[in-house]
Amino acid sequence: MAQRSHDRGSTGGVPVADEPRRVRNVVLVGHSGAGKTTLVEGLLAASGTITRPGTVGDGTTVCDHDPAAVRQQRSVSLACAPLWHNDVKVNLLDTPGYADFVGELRAGLRAADAALFVVSAVDGMDAATAALWEECAAVDMPRAVAVSRLDHPRADFDEAVALCQRVFGDNVLPLYLPMLGDDGISVVGLMGLITRRVFDYTEGLPAAIRQPDPEHLPAIVEARDELIEGVIAESEDETLMDRYLDDEEIGTDILVEDLEKAVARGHFHPVVPVCAQTGVGLDVLLEVLTAAFPSPPEHTLPAVTGVDGSPRPPLTCDPDGPLVAEVVRTTVDRHVGRISLVRVFSGTLRPEQTIHVSGHGLADRGHPDHDADERVGHVYSPLGATLREVPYCVAGDLCAITKSGSAETGDTVSAKDDPLLVAPWEMPEPLLPVAVVARSRADEDALARNLARLVAGDPTLRLERNPETHQLVLWCMGEAHADVVLDRLRAGGVDLETEPVRVPLRETFGAAATGHGRHVKQSGGHGQYAVCDIEVEPLPRGAGFEFVDRVVGGAVPHTYVPSVEKGVRAQMERGLVAGNPVVDLRVTLVDGKAHSVDSSDAAFQTAGALALRDAAGRGGVALLEPVDEVEVRIPDRYVGAVLGDLSGRRGRVLGTEPDASGVERTVVRAEVPATGLLRYAVELRATTSGTGTFRRSFARYEQLPAHLADEVRAAHTP
Repeated sequence: MAQRSHDRGSTGGVPVADEPRRVRNVVLVGHSGAGKTTLVEGLLAASGTITRPGTVGDGTTVCDHDPAAVRQQRSVSLACAPLWHNDVKVNLLDTPGYADFVGELRAGLRAADAALFVVSAVDGMDAATAALWEECAAVDMPRAVAVSRLDHPRADFDEAVALCQRVFGDNVLPLYLPMLGDDGISVVGLMGLITRRVFDYTEGLPAAIRQPDPEHLPAIVEARDELIEGVIAESEDETLMDRYLDDEEIGTDILVEDLEKAVARGHFHPVVPVCAQTGVGLDVLLEVLTAAFPSPPEHTLPAVTGVDGSPRPPLTCDPDGPLVAEVVRTTVDRHVGRISLVRVFSGTLRPEQTIHVSGHGLADRGHPDHDADERVGHVYSPLGATLREVPYCVAGDLCAITKSGSAETGDTVSAKDDPLLVAPWEMPEPLLPVAVVARSRADEDALARNLARLVAGDPTLRLERNPETHQLVLWCMGEAHADVVLDRLRAGGVDLETEPVRVPLRETFGAAATGHGRHVKQSGGHGQYAVCDIEVEPLPRGAGFEFVDRVVGGAVPHTYVPSVEKGVRAQMERGLVAGNPVVDLRVTLVDGKAHSVDSSDAAFQTAGALALRDAAGRGGVALLEPVDEVEVRIPDRYVGAVLGDLSGRRGRVLGTEPDASGVERTVVRAEVPATGLLRYAVELRATTSGTGTFRRSFARYEQLPAHLADEVRAAHTP
């Protein structure tokens, strides 16, 4: 099909939606390898947006323009690809299918009003796709299913549909059935169930529409009856079922209208067989996207508040309303600068407009709260990496703006005179730490610059500069996410390497002990003289530090008692056996000596430190490790494997309970040493086939087992 000409609201040959009802925002979801990016290429070519489709293998697709995506031959970031069909603009949002890039998927769901689940006729689907379906169902997001890769020798459309019905529910029914060619293998057409017509793609697109052959009629009649019953069940017309049961012929127009209403309400989910390589089904899928999926005014908008948290009335998708938009993705191009993909919820975004950019609530991930007024330079319609300038972007549409100095993913864009804040979307916590080290001083500066850019665009990346281990730690979603982050840093000119992540330990005394600190130096002139005796006893975990002065007779002048405490505290910070802070102690100063000339504050600080070290040699030092409370959510069938794995990490299982969501999942609560969780994000995914998730929070410090403590001591022995 050729792309329609759009004169109204066009500039430079780029069509522009001038009202929200002419927009559809559709996010494509599915497991990695299902064919989402290839399907987008086919739809772009079928609509005339591009002259010929690219391929993932050649790295020539519109959506996989990121160098990491080209190299790995899989999507690693959200991409927007708009097309026009039947005078409707469809913003296709291609999302990565790999679990590590769930942040990009979340951004796509936020920007979309409907979801197209792409299910491979060869490989089926993964458990993460099934979980995502339930998530969309909870908010009544309209959904349809495209069964892809029909040209593969092992493709089985019937099995794919049966799988969808088992996982997604009974209201998942095909609108079309694939029609095989003379060889009995290749798919050359589709059989329309509502229209009872055949769409023949033997000559390519557009399909030739004709009457079905006699041998096709039994399959059409059987599937059509099931489809009509499903549509009528979701119809708002209660008389339709009676008319159908009385064998009255229901008009095609009525069926199509009811089908579109049921899909838009999120209650019925059509299945369309497609083959992006041959073009089969692409035109009918475009019809579903434009006719059955809702326009932005039919979709519930997120809540907004004032920047100070004050309540505001609900938004409406009105181009003449107050400007409210959200940055759903941020990238930094070395030539263009910062590029922000924006979903406009209300109002109209125009070039040279002064806007207010607000970002709040992500300070713990390296995104400090910020508010700034900026001027929009140009507004673009993005086609993958290509930016095409447009004169405006109305409510409900997507666009890109460039050179914003402060906009980050998740930020709100609003009017300068009435700044607002959109309620944030749920973002998963990164749980895989990766420690990075720059090779030189120059690389340290480049690393800081590039990290600021990456963190601005990726809310699932958390940056931590650990003050105890002195490591720069990047918290990522998984190994694939970490690989992409490191590749982008290196592509930015940073020479770096990774090192093992060190878990900050603590030290404490194993038993009560006494210590003697003597710091005496006489070398002519003003010397140094300080002697102190202390008693040390361990306190319960979390009790902190206590210093008690029990000196009698002025053996240690009152002026120097704080000096002893200062020296003890300084030594506690430096550690006693492995360079870790010392905690949970009571130190009592019981005696000492001073010199009228040579004693000083510095001398008694040194004596206090020496006394604590002397006591450590007598009382013994125990090493403490952090223990985290862990909450693991897994399908019931993996409970045994996860419990065994937690035990192997020295974890203590506190209990299990059914997940409150009602899905067949179990919540496992346990306490696990932090050292056992360094790679748990990766290993839990492997154990549960990508379906397990977990959260962690610090619980307390506990004594490190003796054999592990000996290893730590040995590593710190000069």
